[in-house]
Amino acid sequence: MERVEPAHPDARPAIVWLGFLAMCIGMFMAILDVQVVATSLPTIQSALGINPDQMSWIQTAYLIAEVVAIPLTGLLTRLLTMRWLFVAAIGLFVTASAGCAASGSFGELVAWRVLQGFSGGTLIPSVFSAVFILFPNERQALATTIAGVLAVLAPTVGPIVGGWLTETYSWHWLFLINILPGIASAILAAFFLPRQPADPSELRHLDGLSLLLMATALTTLELSLKEAPTSGWTSAYVLSLLAICLVSGGVFIARTLSRRRPIVDLGNFADRNFLVGSTLSFVLGIGLFGSVYLMPVFLAFVRGHDALEIGMTMLVTGIAQLVTAPIAVALEKRMDARLLSAAGFALFAIGVGMSAFQDPRSDYDAMFWPQIVRGVAIMFCLLPPTRLALGTLPADRIPDASGLFNLMRNLGGAIGIALIDTIIYTRSEPLGQGLWARLRAGDIDAATFIGAPLQAISGHNGEFDADTAALLDPLVQTAASVQAINEAWMVVAILTGCALLCVPFARRPAST
Repeated sequence: MERVEPAHPDARPAIVWLGFLAMCIGMFMAILDVQVVATSLPTIQSALGINPDQMSWIQTAYLIAEVVAIPLTGLLTRLLTMRWLFVAAIGLFVTASAGCAASGSFGELVAWRVLQGFSGGTLIPSVFSAVFILFPNERQALATTIAGVLAVLAPTVGPIVGGWLTETYSWHWLFLINILPGIASAILAAFFLPRQPADPSELRHLDGLSLLLMATALTTLELSLKEAPTSGWTSAYVLSLLAICLVSGGVFIARTLSRRRPIVDLGNFADRNFLVGSTLSFVLGIGLFGSVYLMPVFLAFVRGHDALEIGMTMLVTGIAQLVTAPIAVALEKRMDARLLSAAGFALFAIGVGMSAFQDPRSDYDAMFWPQIVRGVAIMFCLLPPTRLALGTLPADRIPDASGLFNLMRNLGGAIGIALIDTIIYTRSEPLGQGLWARLRAGDIDAATFIGAPLQAISGHNGEFDADTAALLDPLVQTAASVQAINEAWMVVAILTGCALLCVPFARRPAST
């Protein structure tokens, strides 16, 4: 029996749109929260007296809870209905945000962040499943665009919002800004989202062991990806986490596929278009999260910019995607989703690759056009793959499928960031040694790249005296970091381009 029904065709469009926009507001706040907190971690650390090696848990706690919650969206939707799941999730998110703002210790803050992440994790897939449940085919492209723009705009404006709030007011406002929009979206959703029958029998059929196995697999995967760049991929701790992940994940998959009412319907991957769309979502996670991560790393550690300056630079991407969004909607209605997906990922890979040629003096001007190209491409990497993955599924399968689709993007992002950190940590030192060797040989190109005085390098051969070495050392270290970052950009570009390989395997979706 279909437990999730599409919106009634006679429902007033304005009412449906109000309910959907309320959901989009909640999703935007959940995604924004991750970025605004990331920019202000040093301030929070100082205010609460947190040890530096514990600081990252403020983000990790949120992300682990989020990644566990995302695939449970289908189960929770059947249990509570889309309407009351959203109201409950945004209510818990607002409560947890207030708790974070009032926290006086590290343990208290992390506990509230777990609740915040779990509630926020259900908001994102709920919105994307609502696109295909609430709207007829001809309205789905516009709805997907609104959700997509907000989903990718939040990380772009996050540094600006976080930096401004921290500098103008205090770190508490990073969480307090969620309260009023969250309450407003909960009220609007409660009134305007369609009423659907709940299914309390889901609780009687809940497979607790599968839930535990899934949570264990996802948690250990996130922890291993967080620790691997610094501890080493072959360290005992990371290998142990990966082993637990593989065992618990394997048992979860086998158990889930054998049950009549699984907590997550992995059978969706048997649909070829959903599999291709989810693969594209995974690759987009690598490129999108990777680019949003690499730019602040470069601007903060190489150029020395603060959070507000970083946000102003990164705003270029957001403006480009806003300008492109109407064009993407128009083309998505008229063209083959496979062709648009291929064009989008090809363009996005080019935009990422354009950033792989920076030097220590690169700044706003050098980053302008790569951001424009990526901003134009983003909507074509999001809209058509979403239609490929979810547009042809029956309504009762969409909530589960949307959770898996969004989980793939988050996992892609986590793996991409771990790969980027690994490149930066492991490649900086050998690249620095290579630069020293070139400088000792009097290489003018190397001197120009690092910004060294040319007269100190031209015609030189052999070791430098102590004063010259002291002058060059910080320049070489910075330049080696830039080269490592450039290599990370290129790897992400290549991986993003690999998405093109899976597009031909998709079937042409029905015309909208």
